[in-house]
Amino acid sequence: MSAVNDTKISSAVFLLTGIPGKEDVHLWISIPFCLIYVISIVGNSVILFIIKKDPRLHEPMYIFLSMLAITDLGISISTMPTILGIYLYNSREISFEACFAQLFFIHSLQSTESSILLLMAFDRFIAICNPLRYSSILTLPRIDRMGLVFVLRSLAVVFPLPFLLKRFQYCHANVLSHSYCLHQEVMKMACSDITVNSIYGLFITFLTIGLDSLLIFLSYVMILKTALSIASNAERLRALNTCVSHLCAVLLFYSAEIGLALIHRYGKGSSPLLQTVLGYMSLLLPPLVNPIVYSLKSRHLRAGIIRALVKCRVSS
Repeated sequence: MSAVNDTKISSAVFLLTGIPGKEDVHLWISIPFCLIYVISIVGNSVILFIIKKDPRLHEPMYIFLSMLAITDLGISISTMPTILGIYLYNSREISFEACFAQLFFIHSLQSTESSILLLMAFDRFIAICNPLRYSSILTLPRIDRMGLVFVLRSLAVVFPLPFLLKRFQYCHANVLSHSYCLHQEVMKMACSDITVNSIYGLFITFLTIGLDSLLIFLSYVMILKTALSIASNAERLRALNTCVSHLCAVLLFYSAEIGLALIHRYGKGSSPLLQTVLGYMSLLLPPLVNPIVYSLKSRHLRAGIIRALVKCRVSS
């Protein structure tokens, strides 16, 4: 009877996994995760508040930054319930419907973040390569339309994933190697032919992250070419310095994301700990690091945060 019951339970849920071999110290591990989420949510919320309240920050670069902050908030909120549920309450079970919903939000938000990083690269390209037409090219209506197109692209390509997964029968152990649901992992739990899902997942990767990263690379080739043609060393460094924050965000996002995708597809004998670490890096580090880097590198944003803190101190 017990075996029958266990079979019914495993066929109705997936089991999430924390850090392999560290189950006895999950409560202690939860402390840094809680700090990461608090800093990520507060940091991105502060950036959104400052940009909205300060009219001087209603410029293309900061509007794109606010889009990035919203996306990072969405990623943090999407992963927080299952990750903290494992480390705080040892809650590993997640229903099929909740798992499919979570992977939809994770993949669509990651695709959106990739698109926003591309838009930010385009912003730096126009600012450095064609500064005289910067304000006429990046108008607010055009920025809104570009943002909407890329969000719709992300939703459209990721939307079929839950339905493609829902048609399967799941007869394997249903134990996932991450603390959240990803399409490339869930489809491997099916006892059916997953060729369509595998090809479509590869198509999504090339259409979003692959294409965006290529266009970002080409943008920086043109930026570097233009910057090197500037005679003055000081002007050259000042132009390149405006790209540092964006380059940090790009390297942080794509290095972990591409590494995790390669391991899931080709690294069958890879270390489970490496998969776990790369998974956390791809989802938790960008929302944590992006607001810190942009606050440190952007003089106007930093001044806005200081003014807000001074105003709060005076009013209290």
